[in-house]
Amino acid sequence: MCLAVPMRVCEIYDDGSAVLELDGASYKASLCLLDDVKRGDFVIVHAGFAIEKVHQKEADERIQLFRELAEIQKENNL
Repeated sequence: MCLAVPMRVCEIYDDGSAVLELDGASYKASLCLLDDVKRGDFVIVHAGFAIEKVHQKEADERIQLFRELAEIQKENNL
């Protein structure tokens, strides 16, 4: 199963790739599917591609849901 994860854009390169951040970890992904993405924006990333731009509030809500799910899995040894 693959998940689409919200991340913050930290750096954008001329080749259309970007460095993204989630919980202090850095990832590289392509921005080629989106227009007008700026440093500091939040994007949804799936399979190495940013597929949607979202507001920070929505990104924070989705990240919190992932944290809650991870906690449930940990508590139930899943």
